[in-house]
Amino acid sequence: MMQDSQLFELSNEISSPTPVQGTPDATGQIDDLLALMARLRADCPWDKKQTNRSLIPYAIEEAYELGEAVQADDDEDIKGELGDVLLQVVFHCQLYAEQGRFDMSDVIATLQEKLIRRHPHVFEAETLTDDAAVKARWDEIKAEERRVDEARGKPRRRLDATKAGSALMQAQSVQSQASKLGFDWEGVAGAFEKLEEEIEELKAEVRDKSKAEIKANISDIEKELGDCMFALVNVARKLSLDAEAATLTCVHKFKSRFGYIEAQLAAAGKRLEDSDIEEMDALWEAAKRHERSS
Repeated sequence: MMQDSQLFELSNEISSPTPVQGTPDATGQIDDLLALMARLRADCPWDKKQTNRSLIPYAIEEAYELGEAVQADDDEDIKGELGDVLLQVVFHCQLYAEQGRFDMSDVIATLQEKLIRRHPHVFEAETLTDDAAVKARWDEIKAEERRVDEARGKPRRRLDATKAGSALMQAQSVQSQASKLGFDWEGVAGAFEKLEEEIEELKAEVRDKSKAEIKANISDIEKELGDCMFALVNVARKLSLDAEAATLTCVHKFKSRFGYIEAQLAAAGKRLEDSDIEEMDALWEAAKRHERSS
């Protein structure tokens, strides 16, 4: 971890970019983009409020939206989404520069060093002839990087192999890692029992509570809800299902059925806001019948 004395020394060396003045042009230059971000931090009320932690959900969201744009293969959408991902990088760099910790040039240099270090078959005399050899060498290099991390006081634990991703993806990954180490139920029955136990605990947290009481106890309720989600992912894993894929399937199904409701109301000259739950529920059932017949 960075010591206070180090942070003080860096704060004298690193300064955030100078905000652009007036109405800027879209030049396509990284320095101009950094100056634009500095201006937004100086003058935009929303940007002023952000922290590195508050930006995390936006970075995740933008990565998913980029994935969807690439799947759709629309150049304008892809450019826009790549820009949104780049914005997250620039925004974080701006905040860290303001803290005197590092800036965009440090991030770029770190990336360059990593790419060069991990590709000795490109930049050095090593000869690797196929993907498998490249992958094996890559793993060796990453293992060496882990040893360097451990030497500087950053030990790697067994579950650190869990890759970053959505909460569902991480939950399933960490459970799989623990299972390889013998920390698991033999069959799905134990996972179902745990799920039922967690659901009962969540119900107990909210049973007979007013909205005010729920709000006052929201942190504990959130933990119980998280336990339920984690337990449900365990059920998916024990059934050899991908929890993320299953949830996405449900999301797409919900959007399709709700789109059917909206289309049927529009055909009748109505808006969603003009309908009520009884009418929408009837149309929901109609959407399900439409799915089965198509």
